[in-house]
Amino acid sequence: MYVGRDLTELSMTPKTAWKDSELEYYHHSFQQITGYLNIEGSTMQKEIIKEIESRGGLHRNEADWTSGTRPTID
Repeated sequence: MYVGRDLTELSMTPKTAWKDSELEYYHHSFQQITGYLNIEGSTMQKEIIKEIESRGGLHRNEADWTSGTRPTID
Protein backbone atom coordinates (compact mmCIF):
# COMPACT_ATOMS: atom_id res chain seq x y z
CA MET A 1 0.00 0.00 0.00
CA TYR A 2 1.22 3.49 -0.89
CA VAL A 3 1.92 5.79 2.02
CA GLY A 4 3.02 9.23 0.94
CA ARG A 5 1.99 12.60 -0.36
CA ASP A 6 -1.33 12.85 -2.15
CA LEU A 7 -1.72 14.07 -5.70
CA THR A 8 -3.01 17.48 -4.60
CA GLU A 9 0.28 18.24 -2.87
CA LEU A 10 2.38 16.64 -5.59
CA SER A 11 0.67 18.58 -8.37
CA MET A 12 2.23 21.74 -6.91
CA THR A 13 5.66 20.08 -6.60
CA PRO A 14 8.05 19.77 -9.58
CA LYS A 15 8.37 16.18 -10.83
CA THR A 16 12.12 16.34 -10.16
CA ALA A 17 11.32 16.60 -6.43
CA TRP A 18 9.05 13.54 -6.40
CA LYS A 19 10.33 10.36 -4.75
CA ASP A 20 10.73 7.25 -6.89
CA SER A 21 7.92 5.55 -4.96
CA GLU A 22 5.57 8.45 -5.75
CA LEU A 23 6.43 8.35 -9.45
CA GLU A 24 5.95 4.59 -9.51
CA TYR A 25 2.62 4.67 -7.67
CA TYR A 26 1.05 7.45 -9.71
CA HIS A 27 2.43 6.06 -12.98
CA HIS A 28 0.69 2.76 -12.20
CA SER A 29 -2.51 4.55 -11.13
CA PHE A 30 -2.68 6.66 -14.29
CA GLN A 31 -1.89 3.60 -16.38
CA GLN A 32 -4.98 1.88 -14.95
CA ILE A 33 -7.31 4.78 -15.84
CA THR A 34 -5.72 6.02 -19.08
CA GLY A 35 -8.98 5.79 -21.03
CA TYR A 36 -10.75 8.06 -18.56
CA LEU A 37 -8.15 10.84 -18.26
CA ASN A 38 -8.88 14.35 -19.47
CA ILE A 39 -6.23 16.59 -21.07
CA GLU A 40 -4.82 17.66 -17.69
CA GLY A 41 -4.51 14.05 -16.51
CA SER A 42 -2.90 12.95 -19.77
CA THR A 43 -0.39 15.79 -19.51
CA MET A 44 0.49 14.82 -15.94
CA GLN A 45 0.90 11.18 -16.99
CA LYS A 46 3.30 12.21 -19.79
CA GLU A 47 5.30 14.37 -17.36
CA ILE A 48 5.56 11.43 -14.93
CA ILE A 49 6.78 9.14 -17.72
CA LYS A 50 9.37 11.72 -18.84
CA GLU A 51 10.67 12.06 -15.27
CA ILE A 52 10.88 8.27 -14.85
CA GLU A 53 12.80 8.03 -18.14
CA SER A 54 15.16 10.86 -17.13
CA ARG A 55 15.99 8.91 -13.95
CA GLY A 56 16.82 5.80 -15.94
CA GLY A 57 13.52 3.96 -15.52
CA LEU A 58 11.94 2.21 -12.58
CA HIS A 59 14.25 0.03 -10.52
CA ARG A 60 13.24 -2.99 -8.52
CA ASN A 61 13.85 -2.79 -4.79
CA GLU A 62 13.18 -6.46 -4.12
CA ALA A 63 14.96 -9.59 -5.20
CA ASP A 64 13.13 -12.55 -6.65
CA TRP A 65 14.18 -15.92 -7.97
CA THR A 66 15.25 -14.44 -11.35
CA SER A 67 17.13 -11.34 -10.24
CA GLY A 68 18.81 -9.65 -7.32
CA THR A 69 18.52 -6.07 -6.17
CA ARG A 70 21.65 -4.89 -7.97
CA PRO A 71 23.59 -6.02 -11.03
CA THR A 72 26.33 -8.59 -10.52
CA ILE A 73 29.23 -8.53 -12.98
CA ASP A 74 31.03 -11.83 -13.50
